[in-house]
Amino acid sequence: WSSDVCSSDLERERLQKEIDEKTRFHKSIEGKLSNEQFVSRAPEAVVQKERDKLVEVQAEIKRLQASLDELG
Repeated sequence: WSSDVCSSDLERERLQKEIDEKTRFHKSIEGKLSNEQFVSRAPEAVVQKERDKLVEVQAEIKRLQASLDELG
């Protein structure tokens, strides 16, 4: 029983760490996309790639948060 609790705690820690990492990455992409100079000077394909990354990381954060919520 205690090993189940311990593994659940470890899994919660791992998920939270990953959420924190993805959140920092999300903020860095948002910062890039809110920079008018970057958006106006970078090729459209580069800007679109950053927007796509933003959507992907948002989905990953949501998925990780759902997993964390399931653990309680």
